[in-house]
Amino acid sequence: MRYTKTISAILVSGLILSSCSSNGKKEAPAVNAISNAAKKAAIPVKVMTLAKTKIARTIDYTATILPFEEVNMAPSIPGRIEKIYVEIGDRVNKEDNLFLMDRTQLYQQKVQLASLAKDLSRLDTLLKSGSAKQQQYDQLKTQYDVTRTNVEFMEANTLLKAPFNGVVTGKYFEDGEMYSGTPTTTTGRSAVVTVMQVNPLKVNVSITEQYFPLIKRGLKAGITSDIYKGENFTGTVYRVAPTINSATRSFITELEVPNKNDLLRPGMFVRVSMDLGEVETFVVPASSVLVQEGTNIRYVFVYENGLAKRIEVLIGKRFDDQLEIISETLKDGVTLVTDGQSKLINNDRIGIEN
Repeated sequence: MRYTKTISAILVSGLILSSCSSNGKKEAPAVNAISNAAKKAAIPVKVMTLAKTKIARTIDYTATILPFEEVNMAPSIPGRIEKIYVEIGDRVNKEDNLFLMDRTQLYQQKVQLASLAKDLSRLDTLLKSGSAKQQQYDQLKTQYDVTRTNVEFMEANTLLKAPFNGVVTGKYFEDGEMYSGTPTTTTGRSAVVTVMQVNPLKVNVSITEQYFPLIKRGLKAGITSDIYKGENFTGTVYRVAPTINSATRSFITELEVPNKNDLLRPGMFVRVSMDLGEVETFVVPASSVLVQEGTNIRYVFVYENGLAKRIEVLIGKRFDDQLEIISETLKDGVTLVTDGQSKLINNDRIGIEN
């Protein structure tokens, strides 16, 4: 009996030891896995402390020269074209004759106006002598005024004159042809001739929204053309769009450009440079700025409580191997990752190397 109890005790002890041994084998790999994961997560990087630097802010864009004004000249009503006084390439001054429409209706209106003028004069004499009523006079005066307005309108719409000094860039009819009002220009508008103002000229620049507070009326801009090496032109901001385009995050700035020696022409490609003065900004190694694949999104990583935090940035000027970066999130004193950032994703655990 005593022998049986001893055997039972030995069996129980063996089971307990086996169980403990089994548990120990299971826990050891788990501890090792946690340790390995921690080691793997700590990616070594090099960093720098961000501090703003003063730089001369100059922005550069490309643009196309436009006429300062462009008018497609057409009469108000269809009719036969009597005479076109200009050809493509002709320079015209303000109020120069461009073309003459058929004036048959105008002459009829003038005859009627002359007749009404005589009747009104007679009725005025009768009114003063008391032989006519005021109502008769008022009715005739109204008819005279309406006819006179029609004559003035037809005068302006049968003999069309240049609205400004410029050059004729389009002629779409010949003498004697009928103008019907159908579209004739490349822009889908109807015209007999097109006149452009080419001195001064205009340049529209699409500028990114970050510079909106710095672009003011009167700001000067340097303009160069690849056609004229060594020639510099100066433009002046005369209008700034009051809104930002939500699709492009940019706004249109219009520059007035004096056409020195008439060298520039509408349609030319030019480069525009604007000096916005000195500003304080962040300048970092170009290699620290990454590009999201398949997009134009730029971003950097900063060190925060042992983790890598991704921050999107805008790119400004380039200075050799340095880049200006712009972000409302970045502040002085932030720790920027400058080496090893290409291996990181957001919230990776990182370790700083000396």
